[in-house]
Amino acid sequence: MGLQSSPQAGSHWATSQAEGRAAAQTCGGKRQGSGRAVAMETLLWQVEQLPGLLAVSRSGQVRDWDPPTLDRALQWGRYFQHLHGRFRAQPRLRAALGQRLRRGQQGPPLGFGHLGRCPELLGLALLGNRALPPAACHRLLRSLLLPPSGQATPGPCSLGLLARRRAAVQLLPPPSSAPTRPGEWEPQLRTEAQLLLSRLQEDEEEQGPAGVLEQLPGPRIYRVLAALLLEQAGDDAGREGARPAAAVLSWLLGDPGRLSDFCRLLPGSLLLALSARYPQLGTPYLHLLTSWGSRLRYDPLRGQWASSRCPGEDELSWEELRERFSCFMRGPAPLREAALASLKNLKTQDGDFEVCGLSVWTDLLLEMEAPLEREDWTLER
Repeated sequence: MGLQSSPQAGSHWATSQAEGRAAAQTCGGKRQGSGRAVAMETLLWQVEQLPGLLAVSRSGQVRDWDPPTLDRALQWGRYFQHLHGRFRAQPRLRAALGQRLRRGQQGPPLGFGHLGRCPELLGLALLGNRALPPAACHRLLRSLLLPPSGQATPGPCSLGLLARRRAAVQLLPPPSSAPTRPGEWEPQLRTEAQLLLSRLQEDEEEQGPAGVLEQLPGPRIYRVLAALLLEQAGDDAGREGARPAAAVLSWLLGDPGRLSDFCRLLPGSLLLALSARYPQLGTPYLHLLTSWGSRLRYDPLRGQWASSRCPGEDELSWEELRERFSCFMRGPAPLREAALASLKNLKTQDGDFEVCGLSVWTDLLLEMEAPLEREDWTLER
């Protein structure tokens, strides 16, 4: 578009946009003949520019944008949204515009429905572009958080709400490095979880939850997923809001490496809270702990359990393993009993030793049972 070649040049495109609105009225009416054909070709040519506008909004070219240039880009987004509203009830025109929109695309395919969400798509692309100058970024945040009067309030699952929340994230302070207890999330993490929830609900029928989740960067995303799961845990299983949680769990459990990263990077107290609320996660997590424990070897010189080789990414130290099993001991009875039963079974398979240093399961079980015995003794008194 004109914004690509010269971000400061806008008069030609302002004229083209005015012509486009006139063309839309002509195409949407009952007029026939050459005038209608010319108007249709004008609309088709303009719609064909949308992929280019979105590509520019993600590129380094925006570093030359000033607030008026940003306003022109957002006006084009609203114009494309206007076209969607005008022609969505006319199948032939919808098909023609959708076909032209897909012409020559190299990125993710766009369809007629994307015209209706163009302001939000454009805003999200620009929010993620660090090349956007501060003045233009400030104008963008203002336009998303304080939309023009008369604009409808975005629904709970809309892309508009997603754009507003992501704009709000930009204004939050950096995340704290201090750990939080399960359910007590830092504001930015909670907002990111709400953003992800909106995105999953918005794209449920288009690319599907797996397509959205595959694009997310790690490792912080695992904390965001945990926050989303705990936020959704209170929903009834039959409610529509609970479906994203089921999709996230299915995505995590469907890939062993992904599940391993999720469980290794999150603290034991948080994983226990998730296991208590999602039983389908507790068993795989316990299996991972036993797998990590089986890789430890006793070092008689240091008198402690250590990794059998150079520490890798997919391993836990003895201290970490002990802390995670201790979380199970402090958890709900079903989880505590499952962990104890697993340790006792592994201890038996390992030779049922009662001496420290011969079986990691014996040593873990002794560590876990000692606090329980003290607790029972205190209750008896």
